[in-house]
Amino acid sequence: MTHPRRTFALSAALAASVFLSPLAAMADATVSVGSVTIANKGLVAVGRIPASQRDKFGETFGSGSGMAIDPTSWKKDGDAYAGSLWLLPDRGYNVEGTTDYNDRLNRIDLRLTPAAGDLSTEAQQKGLEAKLAETILLTDGEGKNMTGLDPEAGTRPASGKLPVLPQARTGKVALDPEAIVRLADGSFLISDEYGPYIYRFTANGRLVSATQPPKALLPMRNGETNFSSNNVDAEGKKPEPKDPETGRQNNQGLEGMSMTPDGKFVIAVLQSAARQDGGDSGSTRMNTRALVYDATDIDALKLVHEYVVPLPTFDNKGKVAVAAQSEILALSDKAFLMLARDSNNGQGLKGDTSVYRKIELVDLSGATDIANGDFDAMKPLAPKGVVDAAVKPATLKSFIDLNDSKELSRFGLHNGAPNDRNNLSEKWEAMSIASVLDPAAPNDYFLFVANDNDFLTQDGFQVGAAYKAEGGADVDTMFQVFRVTLPGMAAK
Repeated sequence: MTHPRRTFALSAALAASVFLSPLAAMADATVSVGSVTIANKGLVAVGRIPASQRDKFGETFGSGSGMAIDPTSWKKDGDAYAGSLWLLPDRGYNVEGTTDYNDRLNRIDLRLTPAAGDLSTEAQQKGLEAKLAETILLTDGEGKNMTGLDPEAGTRPASGKLPVLPQARTGKVALDPEAIVRLADGSFLISDEYGPYIYRFTANGRLVSATQPPKALLPMRNGETNFSSNNVDAEGKKPEPKDPETGRQNNQGLEGMSMTPDGKFVIAVLQSAARQDGGDSGSTRMNTRALVYDATDIDALKLVHEYVVPLPTFDNKGKVAVAAQSEILALSDKAFLMLARDSNNGQGLKGDTSVYRKIELVDLSGATDIANGDFDAMKPLAPKGVVDAAVKPATLKSFIDLNDSKELSRFGLHNGAPNDRNNLSEKWEAMSIASVLDPAAPNDYFLFVANDNDFLTQDGFQVGAAYKAEGGADVDTMFQVFRVTLPGMAAK
């Protein structure tokens, strides 16, 4: 990993047009890799949706594994902005095994008032007003609900535009949704951990097609594709062996996915290394893969490029730890933002202080393209975490530190003790952008980042039963909004 180098400079001409944050009105944090230069102008708003929020089906609302802002809805209203976004929850509340939660998608209506001066305590977390406006259920092509249950029952046979699919014991297609792309026609792409697949759904949530990854990423047990993630409920059958022998590790599927601004490519990234690439150990799983698909035919995505992406590593009590990626935002087919973080630290957990939560800038331009070669079959790419000598990985530089204490304190938040509702929760997993709509700064955007609260509440209801999350936690859905400069992001 290349360590970040930050410069702090702003021309007088640009300064005149830039939104002045109360922290450092004249200081951008500028990061460059290859030909890409971007800037962070600081945190400008924070907002919440209560942990106890329920959707129109009476079930506990499920936060953000993925997020897609609807650009057609985004408007400026005086000093404020209004619009909507789609927020994707994952497979439902579960502690010991998964449940028959109906996968779904939530529309959130927003009003953003960026901070323009010193913040009172009362105003600190009201800059973004977020309201649940609609919920749609995700169904298969026949209109049957998809489920969060572990697909330990086997597979549904291939048919039409669909390959073999992960299937639960109920006969439903099993889906653990992680990232979302909203297409111009209102339909959606959703990436999955079980597959790991990319699915396309209509605007009303019906499955149309699915893209299967290269064989090297398919979870294999005993020589056969086996999609179980070893999160089986009491009525299911645990897989043997518990971990795949090759392919994606359990719960480490296509966590990040994004479409390039020109709409020509879809990039999807495995959360951490495949089993044969060092993913069989927590300390060697740092070499993941970015898949770049030609999106000309959205129902038949074609793999055209593939690269090794080195995940950040950090010291955790004297041991090497890997910050797995949780979301990406494509800047082009050669560069993207990547949210990487540690685990098991944050509000509602025993560990209160996160060591690593950062948004990285990833440059693919100098990396070796391994698409459709031996590494997409069964040749290991990085056994025991050591990348094959013939392969050059992508380059990373850190961009935004979500644990920045000065930024967090301006909005009444913190990282670490006290482990209360203002301590950041563990899983920050969603990113999307909306234009600042400033003619004087056409490359400026609001970068929205949201958490996945794992449905943790003391007033929960799901799959026909009430529940209280272990540990007494009520973890709100939370949004952080940054103002950033991202040249080249305007749709072409």
